[in-house]
Amino acid sequence: MDETDVLVVGAGPVGLTAAAELRRHGVDCRIVDRLDRPQHYAKAVGVQPRTMEVWDAMGMVRAALDEAVPMHGQLLFVDGRPGPRVDLTLPPDIPYTFAALPQYTTERLLTEHLAGYGTHVERGVELVSVEQDPDGVRALLRTASGRQEVRARYVVGCDGAHSLVRKAAGLRFEGDAFPEQYMLGDVEVDWDLPAGYGIRATHHGADGRVDDVLVCIPLPGRGRYRMSMTVPDELARDGGPGDGVEHGLESGAAPELRHIQAVLDRLSPQPTQASALRWSSTFRISHRLVDRYRAGRLFLAGDAAHIHPPTGAQGMNTGIQDAYNLAWKLALAVRGIGADGLLDSYHAERHPVGAEVVGRTVRHARAGVPADPGDLETILRREAQLLVGYPESPLVEPATGAGAPAPGERAPDCRGLERALANHPFRLFDLLRGPRHTLLFHVDAATPDEHVTTCAVAALSTAHGLLDVYAVLAPDAPAPQWRLPTARDAGGQFRSAYAARPGEAFLVRPDGHLAGRFHPPTPEGLVGGLRRTFGAG
Repeated sequence: MDETDVLVVGAGPVGLTAAAELRRHGVDCRIVDRLDRPQHYAKAVGVQPRTMEVWDAMGMVRAALDEAVPMHGQLLFVDGRPGPRVDLTLPPDIPYTFAALPQYTTERLLTEHLAGYGTHVERGVELVSVEQDPDGVRALLRTASGRQEVRARYVVGCDGAHSLVRKAAGLRFEGDAFPEQYMLGDVEVDWDLPAGYGIRATHHGADGRVDDVLVCIPLPGRGRYRMSMTVPDELARDGGPGDGVEHGLESGAAPELRHIQAVLDRLSPQPTQASALRWSSTFRISHRLVDRYRAGRLFLAGDAAHIHPPTGAQGMNTGIQDAYNLAWKLALAVRGIGADGLLDSYHAERHPVGAEVVGRTVRHARAGVPADPGDLETILRREAQLLVGYPESPLVEPATGAGAPAPGERAPDCRGLERALANHPFRLFDLLRGPRHTLLFHVDAATPDEHVTTCAVAALSTAHGLLDVYAVLAPDAPAPQWRLPTARDAGGQFRSAYAARPGEAFLVRPDGHLAGRFHPPTPEGLVGGLRRTFGAG
């Protein structure tokens, strides 16, 4: 029987992220997918700024920036008349903007990134069954050469809405389906609308309800869009898969160019001709959320755990963050140095996120984004997934009222850091890019060198050495007489972004979320904060 630390089932963006992050953290894993080859479909297209930050930390953002196109905003048209224009403009403290990238390109980039760790997707390999015991999981795989048994310490199910891992775990996947059926098409058009803007055109019937809709998301290429619209009667299908989960692309007759052109003739803001149909499909939408993200040694991520309307491009991005949250925790568990309850924190942190995303996208699908009132910056930050936080997590310190960011929130970036051997400024994210926890001391002229050193030594020991420690020096702080790495906050941007007090310490997790603020830091306080994550080993 073959053995591995972690078996990842499903090689979409979520499974590939899980496998790549496990390998980056030094964990042996296998990733299998039942399909013989990747699908060349532009299913998930929108890439949120937070996902770009994740890819930055993973070391693959440059490749994504080379391939993606900017998503500047959305143009709305109602009953043939121009409506509001939405510009997706974020404040300058956010390092990346909204982008569009076909899912097949995302998968290719992640596959190439994973191959850099010497791990390749095993295609044409289908999971047949999984059985777990107190010490591991026995997985039965169907391959081209016959059946194969694998022994894994953990299994991560990234196998989509019809997840076999979820079914084997006996987890509930409650929710419902929207009655409407839709179709997708990857086409080119010859209109002269502004590039980089999505298009949403709707028509209202006599009863005032929307009875026709066209949504176009820009893709790389001249005049190229992924278009979604209501399916015509001749392509409508009754029923769904046998498991009752009606979600995603459907088999059967695919829409033709004439079907898409007919919708454009009704709803396009300008007369236009569609051409170069690359692929098309009909699809249905459901909204469901699994009751638990973990069942023993089985974990779920992505569509296996949550499905919902595609409004706001939240699904793939949420799944990627599921995997990003889970991988570093599994790595500590595999090493045998994770605290009791570390793996349970995956459900505690990510299930509320899934519930919020499902609820919000359902509201937006039925009533539009104005269903969630608020100022535009907050709405955009939420859609960009920059407001995802874990304030109730057992892994983070209680909030102290010291201001933002609070423990559990995303650790913000800042610019203008200076390092002694570099003639150019650094970003804080440059210091946080490693696969370990990071401890940042905000040091001013009155901060005792010996105290910082004593705290750092205690923290490093508790974290089994898996901790990067930096002193972020205030503009007027003298050069310290120690061997800790330093960066100078020359313009005070770190102090401003973190509301940092003199001598305060910040503990940042490998997934870029703040685990705690310590003012004043003490060896005992830092050890206690780290013990939430690290066991005695």
